[in-house]
Amino acid sequence: MYTDEDLNLAVKQGVFSDSSVDEFRRLMSSTKGAPLVDEENFRLVGGFNDIFIVIACGLLLFSSLWVVQAFNDSLGYLVFAALSWGLSDVFVLKRKMALPAIVLLLGFVGGVFAFSESLLGGDMPSSAIISTSLSTLAAYLHWRRFQVPITVAVGTGAALALLASIAISVFPQSPTVLLSSLFVCGCLAFLFAMYWDAADTRRVTRKSDVAFWLHLLAAPLMIHPVFSSLGVLDGNDSLNIMVLIVVLYVFMTVLSISIDRRAFMVSSLMYVMYALSSLIENYGGVGYSLAVTGVVMGVSLLMLSIYWQAVRRMFLARLPARIRGYLPAANLG
Repeated sequence: MYTDEDLNLAVKQGVFSDSSVDEFRRLMSSTKGAPLVDEENFRLVGGFNDIFIVIACGLLLFSSLWVVQAFNDSLGYLVFAALSWGLSDVFVLKRKMALPAIVLLLGFVGGVFAFSESLLGGDMPSSAIISTSLSTLAAYLHWRRFQVPITVAVGTGAALALLASIAISVFPQSPTVLLSSLFVCGCLAFLFAMYWDAADTRRVTRKSDVAFWLHLLAAPLMIHPVFSSLGVLDGNDSLNIMVLIVVLYVFMTVLSISIDRRAFMVSSLMYVMYALSSLIENYGGVGYSLAVTGVVMGVSLLMLSIYWQAVRRMFLARLPARIRGYLPAANLG
């Protein structure tokens, strides 16, 4: 399996020309019936060997943690993080393996966080602030050395957790502050994702992969506080709230289509299914409302997937040219 990054490297090394690679991409686009920019490609598994290496690394990491923790908990987490970094030197820096890169990154940052928490006890308000600070630094160092696309999202998540920890430490007894902090953090992550997306509107470089993971981070952080504040999952199934949820989902769908990212639709799917199910059950008199909702949503999403580019063309035509310049172009065919 060859990625866009591999093709770009081949062009840089003089193996292929820019024009031949562009022709190849156009061929793949026409073969699939959709532009490559619409595929939201990201490299996860290069082959079964990736899975094999992840299993082997997991056995080594967690067995080492178990053995060393018998002597000292903090030392165990430190060894866990150090081994994750060392294994990354082999399987990420030298062998360029995708799935091990993600797992070892999470192991390194998670190990640093757990090491800090074990040293500080995890009970003091300042412990979360210090631990998230060290995790952010760990992600930054990992990015500088290994350039794994998901690292930016992990580091951003750690930095946002640091901001949320500070807000919670100032207002420890306020659930509203927590939800507000999560929403603000989600908005910041979304803006950061759009920054990376705008830098590669053709989606052929690593920047697009970075933006993909950032959108996956931003979507639940923005959506969960909004729907939670409406009391959706706490039994508040009034007609006004349910209709508002559907309207919000339509807005999230429009946003997803406009930026050509599906993360917001997926993140809010559970809430809108609950809302539609409640509406059908309470006002339609159907006893199997969840099944009916599943059929309606499934058909709607499949139809949207089929006509995704046609709908995007319609939306983009109504946006100012300055905004369209930061977004992927819709397929004209």
